[in-house]
Amino acid sequence: MYEKKIPKDFSCGISITFEIIGGKWKPCLIDSISRGIRRPAELAKKHPLASKRVLNLQLKELEAYGVVKKVIYPVLPPKVEYFLTEVGESLLPLVNMMENWGSDLSSKYKIIVGND
Repeated sequence: MYEKKIPKDFSCGISITFEIIGGKWKPCLIDSISRGIRRPAELAKKHPLASKRVLNLQLKELEAYGVVKKVIYPVLPPKVEYFLTEVGESLLPLVNMMENWGSDLSSKYKIIVGND
């Protein structure tokens, strides 16, 4: 496994925030889970551009930081759901602000970089 050679700087709140929610899909996953999309297959369907491997990795990281809680139900076939914790709920205003900011700039951004 790859080890980062540069130590993490936790003296800055922004660094801590990005350590926890930095990742292409983490804010999207937090938003989706808050809207009731909780099962891994549903999350993959909601975010088709993300590979299942990346989604699982980022969900695992969010779980490690206490942002989401993974619940495994003892049924066959196995059923897994993710729920936001108190920490995850506290991130919703930030995620919503990111969504609004991005939406406000989306038309300008498309003009700058094209319609890709």
